Amino acid sequence: MMKKTLKNCLISLSIVMACSMAAMADGNAFTPLNFDDTVYGTAVRTSATTVNPAPAPSATTPISEEPVGNAKMQNAIIQLDNAQVDVRNELLNYKAKYSDVDAQYKAIKAQRKALDKQVKTLEKRIKKIDKQKENIRKNML
Repeated sequence: MMKKTLKNCLISLSIVMACSMAAMADGNAFTPLNFDDTVYGTAVRTSATTVNPAPAPSATTPISEEPVGNAKMQNAIIQLDNAQVDVRNELLNYKAKYSDVDAQYKAIKAQRKALDKQVKTLEKRIKKIDKQKENIRKNML
């Protein structure tokens, strides 16, 4: 049993090591986004490129401020919000009903406990009376 467990651990470790070495084989895994363009204090020169501005859209094409599906998406979001409000209201109703039933349950449980105590007390009194009757009968003979 111990050999089998050790063998399984070694196999698992070797698989993990093989996978981790493959993941780290591509070189430096971290490349900072805010790096300096200077190497050992000297500036690196890059070729300057000119950027031409994009041509202005013609006046004949209609420009809409909203994408085509945006109104449908907004309506869907509003419907989901309304559904969420309805579900929350239903949850509140069920929580209120639950608290009412729970309060009734606790009250009934307390009544049951009190009645059980009274029944046990009366049963003890009956047993006590029966014992007294038996003692009187024994003394009479």
